[in-house]
Amino acid sequence: MSVFLFNEIIFGPVRSRRLGLSLGVNLLPLHKKYCNFNCVYCECGWNGDNKSIILPSKKEVLSSLEKYLQEIASNKKPKPDVITFAGNGEPTMHPDFTDIIDTTINLKNQFFPEIKIAVLTNATNLDKTAVINALKKINLPILKLDTFIESDFYKINNPINKNINVKIIVDNICNHFENPIIQTMFFKAHFDDGYIFDNTNENSLNEYFSALKRISPSLVMIYSVARDTPMQNIFKIDLDKLNEISQKIESFGFKTLVTP
Repeated sequence: MSVFLFNEIIFGPVRSRRLGLSLGVNLLPLHKKYCNFNCVYCECGWNGDNKSIILPSKKEVLSSLEKYLQEIASNKKPKPDVITFAGNGEPTMHPDFTDIIDTTINLKNQFFPEIKIAVLTNATNLDKTAVINALKKINLPILKLDTFIESDFYKINNPINKNINVKIIVDNICNHFENPIIQTMFFKAHFDDGYIFDNTNENSLNEYFSALKRISPSLVMIYSVARDTPMQNIFKIDLDKLNEISQKIESFGFKTLVTP
């Protein structure tokens, strides 16, 4: 297994499969993953020992971002379509997440108001009012939901807090967001204990479609495995199947974006 970690606070811009030219912001440690999930497919690998976690400070993040925006203004750097908070884990876990979002909005409005702001989140912190309010201020809060079957959720997303479940996540989304963007990784996995995961089978898709109807997303981002994964025996879903799922979702009146 090769692990893909971001070793800078500001990285890119990179050509994103879903967002165009994306300037990444990593609020997590620069050399290890820090997340409240331990997803079997995560390109950042497994969570490690959190005792020695060092997060970049709010000052470090914002000064680095301001420097980059200044370099764009002087034609030293390319202008991105979007500033994307992602990186080596779950960005909403940073204690200064909401302040960083507020200042990022001010900075981009000062330099390039047309640049959008995105946050890739697993939606587990939507029980926190400050996080909810921060996500509502940006253009693209992208909420990751891979399955609506509880046993599958615990198996593939492996939340650190076992009190978190799919129902709570969906309830929080429905209670606080109108027409959110949903992002789903479709794949198959064979576990050493004999458990087989497949969120493209009929039962899983029926649960998924029912949940989407309740959430009423403005967009569903559909994709599959693109990089090495920490667990072996994970299998990519082919483009034909992704397109088939997309067509079904669009038949309910929801837009989709498919990336292989």
